[in-house]
Amino acid sequence: MDYTAYLGRCLLFFFIAVFLDAAGLILFFVGIFAPISFWDFFVFSGPLIIFLSLVFWIFWYLGNLDVPVEESLPK
Repeated sequence: MDYTAYLGRCLLFFFIAVFLDAAGLILFFVGIFAPISFWDFFVFSGPLIIFLSLVFWIFWYLGNLDVPVEESLPK
């Protein structure tokens, strides 16, 4: 099955962004629900990792943009 029709051309950036989102969400929920004394580390680091995944979402989006050849040529 051709995944590029659904996910685009930049699969590496897509999977890194999804992995960072999942890791950040897991850390956030561990900080909220686990009875540990250093819960604030997890509560703050989870959203920080999710925010850093935004860089890879932007790379994925920019890698999937189609620019016509006519626009890239000088006038």
